[in-house]
Amino acid sequence: MPYFDAASSAPLHPVARQALQASLDEGWADPSRLYREGRRARLLLDAAREAAAEAVGCRPDELVFTPSGTRAVHLGVSGALAGRRRVGRHVVVSAVEHSSVLHAAGDTATEVPVDRAGRVDPAAYAAALREDTALACLQSANHEVGTEQPVDRVAEACRAAGVPLLVDAAQSLAWGPVGGDWSLLAASAHKWGGPAGAGLLVVRKGVRFAPQEPADERESGRAAGFENLPAIVAAAASLRAVRAEAAEEAVRLRALVDRIRARVPELVPDVEVVGDAVHRLPHLVTFSCLYVDGETLLHELDRQGFSVSSGSSCTSSTLTPSHVLRAMGVLSEGNVRVSLPLGTTGEDVDRFLEVLPSVVSAVRERLGAPTAAQSPGQGASLVVDALGKRCPIPVIELAKVIGDVPLGGTVTVLSDDEAARLDIPAWCVMRDQEYVGEEAAERGTAYVVRRLV
Repeated sequence: MPYFDAASSAPLHPVARQALQASLDEGWADPSRLYREGRRARLLLDAAREAAAEAVGCRPDELVFTPSGTRAVHLGVSGALAGRRRVGRHVVVSAVEHSSVLHAAGDTATEVPVDRAGRVDPAAYAAALREDTALACLQSANHEVGTEQPVDRVAEACRAAGVPLLVDAAQSLAWGPVGGDWSLLAASAHKWGGPAGAGLLVVRKGVRFAPQEPADERESGRAAGFENLPAIVAAAASLRAVRAEAAEEAVRLRALVDRIRARVPELVPDVEVVGDAVHRLPHLVTFSCLYVDGETLLHELDRQGFSVSSGSSCTSSTLTPSHVLRAMGVLSEGNVRVSLPLGTTGEDVDRFLEVLPSVVSAVRERLGAPTAAQSPGQGASLVVDALGKRCPIPVIELAKVIGDVPLGGTVTVLSDDEAARLDIPAWCVMRDQEYVGEEAAERGTAYVVRRLV
């Protein structure tokens, strides 16, 4: 069964499995103790730190291990803000950061917008920096659409402004070190084939940083508590292993992803491939299918043997679209993220492309999606009541009737689904119609679309 969700968690690398087993036998003691078992554990910990630091491109004494990537982000943000509290509390982030970064930054952070490909403009990012900016945050590559960010140029702007830059490198670290003059970096081992329960935080020398962990008698500068040494050793070993394979695998997986990017729009009508086509991770591609319920689509693909993920509102308990897709202004319904793990074969990708069209077609038929055979009518304007109906029904109802108004006529969709605010304008872009805007309604919101073609 092909697993195509490596961006959520990569399968455990064989080297990680071997290192985990070995360190369970040798690294169970407290590395702060001076007896032989403690010294043996300390040697394992130091060796892991040196290996991880080499992969990151930092000094070993700049790197600490944490219980997770999320914990690394929270420690990095809180420590940097505490260290620069005299400057202020202002934080600058991109609008597509991981939720852990956005939550740590707080509600008063300035979000720098991205373009439709999910990429920030370095000039716009630089303009958001202020005198009271204590910290800036920018991911190296996006976790949902794979777009790589111009970290080097943003880091240069931050350095000129005297603002430290924290980089969330969770998705990219397996493929190579993060370039640019950044100040802090966070990552998570299970993203590159290490075990869950291990992350890392790097704080460069010279960065004002005040750890906010409760003080204890153990070594300062590391995460409080007893380290999960087997997980740390396995994380460092697997990072070194995947780096050794990265150059060759990046070329191979990029070709497979290029095949998906090119073939999906040819095989499935009304599909938008999202994310930057050039500046992107080699193993990840995301596309959205009109008139498809994302949750149903994922279940049907799972029944066909493919594990993928989605940023559609239909697959979340909040019933709101992914903040990443919202910031990009792209279609959220029927959203599918395919992220290929190391070793994915061309045969697996070909079978996915063979299965996908029939799965999408079956879901659309079940939802009553419009077809090309439906004939246009002659009404001057129409109102579609989609209140109480969730994605993708409001867009399906709009598509069914847009041909029933003459050119220049309008369709007003009444909806109380938050996803409609994103998906109706995105549908207009895809279908060359004019999105007039939204109006207040007695219930929900009225979205007005003018027929142009």
